This record gives sequence, C-alpha cells and structure tokens, in this order.
Amino acid sequence: MPYVITQSCCNDASCVSVCPANCIHPTPMEPEFLTAEMLYIDPDTCIDCGACADECPVGAAIDIDLLEARQGRYEQINADYYSDHDVLGGLLQHVRQPKLDGELSVAVVGAGPAAFYAAAELSKHRTVRIDMFDRLPTPYGLVRAGVAPDHLSTKQVQDGFAATAAGGSFEYFLGAEVGTDITHDELAQRYTAVLYASGASHDRRLGVPGEDLAGSIPATEFVDWYNGHPDRADRDFDLSCERVVVVGNGNVALDVARILCLGPDELHATDIGEHAIETLQRSRVREVVVLGRRGVAQAAYTLSEFMALAELKDVDIVIDPDDLVLDDATARAEADGTLDSVLRMKISLAREFASRDLTGASRRIVFRYLSAPAELVGDDAVAGVRCARNEYVTGGGGTVTSTDDDLVLDAGLVIRAIGYRGVPIPGLPFDETRAIVPNSAGRVERSPGEPERGVYVAGWIKRGATGGIGVNRWCGEETARTIVADFAEGLLPDPVAARTDIPDLLAARGVRRVDCDGWNRIDAAELAAGRERGRPRLKLVRREDLYATAGGAGIQVPL
Repeated sequence: MPYVITQSCCNDASCVSVCPANCIHPTPMEPEFLTAEMLYIDPDTCIDCGACADECPVGAAIDIDLLEARQGRYEQINADYYSDHDVLGGLLQHVRQPKLDGELSVAVVGAGPAAFYAAAELSKHRTVRIDMFDRLPTPYGLVRAGVAPDHLSTKQVQDGFAATAAGGSFEYFLGAEVGTDITHDELAQRYTAVLYASGASHDRRLGVPGEDLAGSIPATEFVDWYNGHPDRADRDFDLSCERVVVVGNGNVALDVARILCLGPDELHATDIGEHAIETLQRSRVREVVVLGRRGVAQAAYTLSEFMALAELKDVDIVIDPDDLVLDDATARAEADGTLDSVLRMKISLAREFASRDLTGASRRIVFRYLSAPAELVGDDAVAGVRCARNEYVTGGGGTVTSTDDDLVLDAGLVIRAIGYRGVPIPGLPFDETRAIVPNSAGRVERSPGEPERGVYVAGWIKRGATGGIGVNRWCGEETARTIVADFAEGLLPDPVAARTDIPDLLAARGVRRVDCDGWNRIDAAELAAGRERGRPRLKLVRREDLYATAGGAGIQVPL
C-alpha cells in the first residue's frame, strides 16, 4: 500500500530528495512549491519503499494501513491532488557544490528556520565557520515561539536544527542583539559574510477607529504569551468575556481560536507556557468568532488546519450556509470540474461544517466570511466590533467591496491576525512598501544590480512574511548557495579583524551571552521539568531563569 502525507507536513521537502519514484510533489523545482499548503504522494506512483517516512522530520509521511481514523481523509486528499497536477514534472535537480579554498566565516543574525536551513547548507562545506546571533537567550525563532503548542510534531524540525548546531564549526551568541549589543559594522569587520534572517516581527494594523482601545491586541502578542516568549511572559490577558473576535482567517487566526477553546487535558498535553494554562483554565470565553473579509474560496488557512478543527473536543464549528458564497470564477470552475482539488476540499469541508447540527458543546468557533471590521466600539475598552458585510466585485476574481449592511458583535477581546511585517535593519536598505531588505537571490542591494558585498538576507526579511517552514528551507538554502558561490568567485572581502574577540567584546558591554553549552542546559532543564509534570516540555519563560539555568545554576521549574 502507498504512503500518504498528513497534517503535520512542514513542507521542508527532505522527503523529495530521497524518493526514488518521484512521487512526492510539488518539489522545490516547481513554482507551486512556494505556495503549497503541504506536499502530496501520488498513490499510483508510490512504490511503498518507506524512504519518505524515514526521512520526514515531523512524522507526516505514513503508510495508509497505519492511518488513524482522524487521518482518514488524507488518503483522498493525496489522491485528489494528482487529479489536476502532473506527477511527471518538477524533477529534483541536484546543485553541484563548488570547492572552497580558505575559511568562509559567516555571522548569521537570527535563529529561526531560515537561519538554520541556511546554516545547514553552509555546513556542507568543511571550511565554513558559523556563529549564530539572536537577541533571545533561546534559539529556533517561530518554531519555539510561533508554532502552536499543540502542534508538537511540527516542532520536531528542531531536532534537525540541533544537529546543525552540534557541528564543530558552529557557535551560539544567544542573548546578543545585533544593532544594540554589537553593530553591523563590527560583524562585517570580523566575518567574510553577514547573513540576516531576523524575520518579520511586527504585526499589521487594521486601520479602523477604536483599534487602540484596551482589549484590542495583535495576534503576535497573544501567540508570544501562550508560547512562553520572554518578552510576553508577564502579560495578563482578560479572558473574562464570553466572546472573542479574531480578525483574519489564516493559520494564525485558527491557532488562536483553537487555543482559546482547548480543554485542560488538551492543554497539558502541549508545551504551552504554564502561566498561560492557568489563565486559560479560568477563561469564561465561550465563543470565538473568526472574521474573514473575503469568501470561503479565498480563506488563507490551510486545508489541514481547517480539518483539524473537526477533532476539537466539546467545540462546535459554526458556519452560516448563507456565508458560503463563491465568486464567479470559483463557481464556474466548480461547475465545470476544473476547480483545484485542494480548494475544492476546503469548500466541501466548510459546507460540511455548515450542515452540522449544534451539539450543545461548551464552546464554539464561528466563521463569518465576507465580513470585515469597520470599527471597534467601546469607551475605555473594547465592547464590540461593528462589522461591514462585503460582496464580490463582478469580474474581480475574488475582489470584494464593502456594503452598507453591517452588524455589531459584542466582544470583550479583539485579536487581529492579519499578518506580519518586517522592520528596517540598522545599516541596511529597506523597501517600506514590501517591508523587506531589497535583494537578489539573497544578496543585499542598495540599488538594482548593485550588491553590497558580504551582506545577505534570508527568510521573511528577504521575501516578505509569507510561507512556512518549507519555503523558509528553500529560501535559506538559496541564500547559502549564493554566499558560497560569491566566496568561490572571490567576490567577498576578507575580514579585517579577528572574530575571536567577540566574546570579550560582548562581556565588556554587560551582555549575558548564552553559548551552545548554555542552551543545552536550558533544553535539558525544560525537558526534565516536563517529565516531572507529565508534559512534553515545561518552558522557562523569564530571562533570569533562562540565564541562571544556562550558567549551570540547576533546573529551574516554572511556577
């Protein structure tokens, strides 16, 4: 029997390179890879070798015979993909690696997926030296502080990151903020190349009246809080209201809605911060409304995340059938059988949810499509959201316009989850419109065709805040290959100072650096504390505890 790929797929495409039958698509060589929700195995081409299952870092590739009941849909989802996609395309191309003469030293700024995938690619060369800097005392970026705590399988990509960090040519400078504790110029003087993979840390705003009222927050803050980010550990969110409105309908919006509805047993099975569990257990929230300004066909969430809502215990998923209006182009494609299989399944599942009777569950998630916030109402704090009804523009391909039809939803908390935005990096050019550092294949450019030698970007700051782990792998590896090619061609300047003085330089400035040994102590302490509580991990969420543990002060169990 063939294998199938399931919900936990992280799109890192490691399975593609080991598949002898070219049955996994889209591959990194296919344009669709950059926007794919997940990868898919063609059941007619799969030879049942199991190589994909052995290679997958998150356990997403599974023999059909071993699928659990809740995963049953994935057999059809994988097969449906090949009803309108070509299994013969996208053959993986192997890039010949140039031979390097001399040491290539790279300062990587950021410790998230794009940074690590670039580092892993660079580490294929024996003469490459990597020092990774991050302002936080912990690595892994959004894998640690952004991936939903109940998605433990996705977090398994950290194992690959740890293997990269364990290499002899790698060192951490965690807790050291570039631009504050050490400047770009100081790095450029000491390394052959400086690679920024610092992500896109700011949230996008709604731009509506009342957005700055108390009780109106960005999803970035809420996600940081429940994931134990040190910047948010002491935040206090008031969950005494009965209704929360989440604006946006991407995966982050679904993560927030799901976390607000998980029960105590489900929360304790995750690595969510202990402080967040205590608050969520006291929560009086009974309804989470997810607002999407466009229709079901344009919803940004992935099919797998949407499907996962059906598995929630004691939670009703509510959709008004009248909200499931399709734009003209989608309706025509559905009628003539040319609608993309993934989109077809998304719409089908929404209709299935809409047809279900309410069970009387203690909580519910309500989807409102074609609805946009026009104003947050309230005096000193949010009391509700005035929503405008949208309609499709004829011939607009899913474009919507606002109507005069509106309603006010009472709500005590509004969480905007409408995307992230990059911020300028001191000393580098910045495109305010796209919120990225201008670049070509990762080379920073002050003007088109004029690269700044030795300075590179990867990840969201390179291409914008779109795409997940798999796209970041492709992106990080592309930049790494660019660095190697430039070095091999003699295009990079030689360092004018020794990088070996950086530990002393940071210490003289009062920086409490966490190195590889320090992070390993933190990691071991969190895992040990988790075992004591019957949880996968118990995160240290305050900087003092993190630094104390990194320094060997012993296991600090969060209270």
